[in-house]
Amino acid sequence: MKLSVVGCGYLGAVHAAAMASIGHDVVGIDVDEAKIAQLASGRAPFFEPGFDELLTRTIGEGNLRFTTSAAEARDATVHFIAVGTPQREGEDGADLRFVDAAIDALIPHLKPGDVLVGKSTVPVGTAARLAERITGTGAELVWNPEFLREGFAVADTLSPDRIVYGVADVDSEAVAILDAVYHPAIEARTPRMVTDYATAELVKVSANAFLATKISFINAISEIADATGADVTQLADAIGYDARIGRRFLNAGIGFGGGCLPKDIRAFASRAEELGHGRALRFLREVDEINLRQRDRVAELITAELGGSVVGRRIAILGLAFKPNSDDTRDSPALDIALRMHGLGANVVAYDPEAVATARRVHPHLTYANTLEDALRGAELVSVLTEWRQFVDLDPVIAAASVASPTIIDGRNCLDPQRWIENGWRYRGLGRH
Repeated sequence: MKLSVVGCGYLGAVHAAAMASIGHDVVGIDVDEAKIAQLASGRAPFFEPGFDELLTRTIGEGNLRFTTSAAEARDATVHFIAVGTPQREGEDGADLRFVDAAIDALIPHLKPGDVLVGKSTVPVGTAARLAERITGTGAELVWNPEFLREGFAVADTLSPDRIVYGVADVDSEAVAILDAVYHPAIEARTPRMVTDYATAELVKVSANAFLATKISFINAISEIADATGADVTQLADAIGYDARIGRRFLNAGIGFGGGCLPKDIRAFASRAEELGHGRALRFLREVDEINLRQRDRVAELITAELGGSVVGRRIAILGLAFKPNSDDTRDSPALDIALRMHGLGANVVAYDPEAVATARRVHPHLTYANTLEDALRGAELVSVLTEWRQFVDLDPVIAAASVASPTIIDGRNCLDPQRWIENGWRYRGLGRH
């Protein structure tokens, strides 16, 4: 099938390449000329495991191309909207300018029988509004939320754990068309739900709100564990055996970040207020506050371990991306803590296997190390803030030979405390003793 994907950021570029890899003829469209030139040359503008190879292969096979011209979508039958929906500046609500601009760009090229597919995360009610805007084109709108995890985006696109179609009419021909687009997943009997627009829009933000709540819950418990001497990791293991709760997303640490969870829960709460039901999601404000408080806790812990002042003290920050297997530093707790320590006068040396270049573009004033060894050399305190495997597997004996003082703050509770303590380190985690 001939497909267009409007918006070639993280979501759109991965979706375009994944669709091309299963045999569709795909054109990726974006207004950013530099991004389009980079993608067209087979170079990914971000780090995502497996994506570079997928991009190179699908371009080479002739199934994928990129352009800045929306007119190139005219031959496509299915058009995906995959643009960003960031927070509005100074507000919590979602900024839908890019979604509306994408619709404006496509409308002149839509024809009867076309299917316009929304992938972007939007406030409930957006799809109904956009469906009205394309009335008269003969095209039909479907809302098909994405459920990508950074670091697993290629696999999540090709082998999703569920597919959701939000439609105006459950008997719509658009359902069969999208089934043909996603034919490998459909043939693999991936659970598929056909529902109304509002439900489809709420699925993504509700899932993110639940995950954010689970993370903030265990982080709140970690504060109590610190106050009482309990071990939050063992506690999470114990309650995780309960099938109603589960162990995933119960790792206490510096909290969540990235381009989805923080802005999505804020936009969700904001939309509830606009609908006159702000009380229903008031708890999400507390979830957000707990999450941000974790950064304060780690900053305070670092300061306390260095005797109450970090001025002039050399601190090795290990991790800048908001999660491992990504170079995304948007709303990253790790980068935020590095910046806080720098602002307090510390001699911060930061290292991340993939996110140094990303962080440096926005914060060139920080000092970045080219290697893990360079970051550790002469450090008076080491803080692990992103749980990259390279850091989790770090040998405490080898690390001790590089640092000036063997003190480590485990901001992700990802290290083996006993192993580090037995090898002469002062170890501090969150809610962990």
